[in-house]
Amino acid sequence: MVDQERLDRLLDRVASDLKVLAGYHAAGDLLDDPIRLAAVKYHFITAIEGCTRIAHHIIASEGWRIAESNADAVRALGAQSVVLVPTAEAVARAVGLRNVLVHEYVDVDDGRVRDNLERLTDFEAFVSQVAAWSID
Repeated sequence: MVDQERLDRLLDRVASDLKVLAGYHAAGDLLDDPIRLAAVKYHFITAIEGCTRIAHHIIASEGWRIAESNADAVRALGAQSVVLVPTAEAVARAVGLRNVLVHEYVDVDDGRVRDNLERLTDFEAFVSQVAAWSID
């Protein structure tokens, strides 16, 4: 059984990161400001990590299959109808961005980071769909 308090806390953290990211998106071009760009990268890392923690918590609590990776854990939520499959796929792809930011930071394409600000709705959908599932 899912620990609702823990799940709510994780969802709130992701939602908080998304709010910060949306503010940076509205503030203009990041590529000219290394401090803002670094903040965006950090909040992407923590938002994506939050989504994967949510996924692992749910699949473990529900006794579903063991995920082979963070992306696989997110996809499992789609397979189990916690979130819509397109939402799961979009967030699973974002795990790759998180991995680049964390492990290959020298080779990060800052334009790709900026472009991902256009995809915040994928994360917002993930949060709202998980929240709706958890109260059913």
